[in-house]
Amino acid sequence: MSPNIVASTDSTRAGRVTPCPVGSRASILGLGVAVPEHFWVQDSFPDYYFGITNSNHLVDLKGKFQNICKKTMIEKRHMHMSDDLLKHNPCITAYKSQSLNLRQQLADATVPLLGAKAAWRAIDGWGRQASDAITHLVFYTTVSGCIPDADFEVLKLLGLPLSTRSFMLYQASCHGGGMALRLAKDLAENNPGARVLVVCSEVITMALRGPSETHVGNLVGQAIFSDARKCGHRRS
Repeated sequence: MSPNIVASTDSTRAGRVTPCPVGSRASILGLGVAVPEHFWVQDSFPDYYFGITNSNHLVDLKGKFQNICKKTMIEKRHMHMSDDLLKHNPCITAYKSQSLNLRQQLADATVPLLGAKAAWRAIDGWGRQASDAITHLVFYTTVSGCIPDADFEVLKLLGLPLSTRSFMLYQASCHGGGMALRLAKDLAENNPGARVLVVCSEVITMALRGPSETHVGNLVGQAIFSDARKCGHRRS
């Protein structure tokens, strides 16, 4: 999961935005979250997971997975990949199969779309027009690797000028959102009038796969990871 944030250091007076000097503290102006429509209740996910991966014969492994899912304290999980998609693409649900191209295509298409959805919610919460306000975009994801990058696609989806200053961060794992926020804070505080949109977007298209008796650790990732986007806006 990841939030979209709008950040800036401007001050607002009489309906006008006044740039603050360099060195002013950044503040968060809006937050937005978006998740895919498909979801599963965590308590029933072990049955679904072992069913969709044709692994119900691994009784002991399923018992371990049920115990892991119970201890996560997660109530439900959202996923972009629907039941129908998984059934028609068994290469994704196999533990080992040639599926990299398909997984990458799904990630490249989904990451910017859900990122833009969360961004709209953050911008709506702020109460301004994206095209009139956003000066910088910071985009983070672990999974997508398309060219042009996901930040370019989000600029188009939001109707922002392609000249908007954007920064793309990849492969920073679970702490990538923190890296994106630190970069946004630096941009907002050192560029008077800057309004920075931060988009963090993750999907598990590259990680979802069937269980393996020789790789029990794989079950931990299957139990805790799902798909979500968060967005925010910072000002200086």
